[in-house]
Amino acid sequence: MDRAQKEQLVDELGQIFESSGVVVVSHYVGLTVAEMQDLRARASAAGGSVRVAKNRLAKIALEGKPCASIANLLTGMTVLTYSEDPVAAAKVAQEFSKDNPKLVILGGAMGENALDVAGVEAVSKMPSRDELIATIAGMLGAPASNIAGAIGAPASNIASILSTIEDRAA
Repeated sequence: MDRAQKEQLVDELGQIFESSGVVVVSHYVGLTVAEMQDLRARASAAGGSVRVAKNRLAKIALEGKPCASIANLLTGMTVLTYSEDPVAAAKVAQEFSKDNPKLVILGGAMGENALDVAGVEAVSKMPSRDELIATIAGMLGAPASNIAGAIGAPASNIASILSTIEDRAA
């Protein structure tokens, strides 16, 4: 890899560190190519990505970035799982590490906040952005359906009362 390629890689990693909602750092010693492809596919399906990069170049890219605190995690064979959604990458890494113990989560960063292993696990249990939007939409729609039900209920109650009176009179 020549100097220009290294500079381009550092720029790409810098953009990843700046734009990602969460970055999870893991060791991947012993993962097969098929297992790594599975991790990449899961991350892609969740709206995230997986990147293996040289630790030295990643540390250079971290300089001056909000998540610079994860530089000490970049030792050995590390893989970065990241996503714009602050929960997606953590969920993917956590679920994959449960299925495959060869992926060992070291920690990560959510913006300026450094995460240890327990922090990554806690973030992975949070609802994703899409789940939160669906919950909020449901909450916004609930009062309207309750009002419609309340408005329609008296009319149906009056109709059933009139029907009961009619049955008794007959």
